[in-house]
Amino acid sequence: MKKHIPNTITCCNLISGCIATVFALYGVPEMALLFIILGAVFDFFDGMTARVLGVSSPIGKELDSLADDVTFGVAPASILFSFLGNIDYPTFLEGGRTVIPFFAFIISAFSALRLAKFNLDTRQTTSFIGLPTPANALFWGSLIEGFGSHMMFSPYALPLLLIGIVVSSWLLVAEIPMFALKFKHWGFKGNEIKYGFVIFSAIALIGGITYSVIMEDIKFCYAPFCVIILAYIAVSIATQKKICM
Repeated sequence: MKKHIPNTITCCNLISGCIATVFALYGVPEMALLFIILGAVFDFFDGMTARVLGVSSPIGKELDSLADDVTFGVAPASILFSFLGNIDYPTFLEGGRTVIPFFAFIISAFSALRLAKFNLDTRQTTSFIGLPTPANALFWGSLIEGFGSHMMFSPYALPLLLIGIVVSSWLLVAEIPMFALKFKHWGFKGNEIKYGFVIFSAIALIGGITYSVIMEDIKFCYAPFCVIILAYIAVSIATQKKICM
């Protein structure tokens, strides 16, 4: 019985991703983002449960990658697809409105490539090589939900989003070491980057929530997640040598 528990949790991740995709295609990004976050919670606990119960298996590993590509690849791409279909287009690109949104699904393809690469890469035990798919999904979901109303009528939104698709897809498979919040010990020495990032993230979240309450803009409480992911990428690139040590 216990050998099925981790796979059941992984399937909950997969179902969360499917629900997130449906909400995204119906133009409800806040619910899509919530189910992506729920999927991330299931993704965290399935691996932990497998290790605790000692029931890790090749099937579980493959199932986990499939679920992750739906939740952290297809779902965020669907959020972006829906958004690209509704924003203002420059006059000369208006004819491409029916085609351009499909470029969002490039993220799904590169998420699959990143997950396949991760399964085969023995270097990624204490850190990551390339941007983790949950971080990429959280970035896109929080960007659209937190800043979508400001981007909807901006003339710069479309080119910036298309550039963002290319950059984030590249980051998923790039040979760039990125730190993981895995602690071998709880001391500060050797964990400076991790503790610093945790403190920054907490301040950003508290600041974003406070601002959204004061301004009565509940959507803005998602904005800090976008900033946190950008900070994660920047810190990882700036501290590559330390991460590799």
